[in-house]
Amino acid sequence: MIRKPKRFIAGAICPRCGELDKLVMFRQEERAFRECVSCGFADEILAHSPTRLATRIDTPSPSTAGTVAAVKFVDPVPGSGQ
Repeated sequence: MIRKPKRFIAGAICPRCGELDKLVMFRQEERAFRECVSCGFADEILAHSPTRLATRIDTPSPSTAGTVAAVKFVDPVPGSGQ
């Protein structure tokens, strides 16, 4: 049996521990699995399971959620070549 390497799922969040970028995906025979290298969570990726995992883009950071900042546009300096 040829064993394929485990591959990290970029931006994925572990459903158990909530750690970012700790999930790996691998195949055994014809079945696909995911596993957290931080807490050991593992499950089989089924055909009817959601194909899109939660990422850091889906869940905003608590420190930036709901913050609004003003933006000021500045004219370029005349003669600067812009």
